Amino acid sequence: MRWAAYTTVAAVIEDAGRFLVVEERAENGQPVYNQPAGHLEEGETLLDAVIRETREETAWGFLPKGLVGIYRWQVPTNGNTYLRFCFHGNCVDHQPEQALDRDILRIHWLTRQALESQPERLRSPMVLRCIDHYLAGSSHPLDMLHELA
Repeated sequence: MRWAAYTTVAAVIEDAGRFLVVEERAENGQPVYNQPAGHLEEGETLLDAVIRETREETAWGFLPKGLVGIYRWQVPTNGNTYLRFCFHGNCVDHQPEQALDRDILRIHWLTRQALESQPERLRSPMVLRCIDHYLAGSSHPLDMLHELA
């Protein structure tokens, strides 16, 4: 059996000090908070993936402005490794009539402090880490991403 990391994307979206997060059901059935995020699909670019995931999970369009960072996390309970490409940007064209992904319970606009006060509700340590790096000004140009045919 060949080892592979899961490639994921996430969106940090801020509006007046509040961040767009999804409340979703984790594998153990418990509700957790996460950025709009998900897996890269076959044939998809990283930017296409983060735009798609944000729309599917929140009904908001997403306009990426920069790359916050690239994060590797190994889950202590099962050993799975995730490689997360986290982008920041703006929301555009909300479509509230759109059905959300089946695992999404609700969307929220929460402050960093509200998220920090509930560490047991965070999907992973990457949630706050991405927000903290964004707040510290971490932003890399999107043209650092290169798609090869």
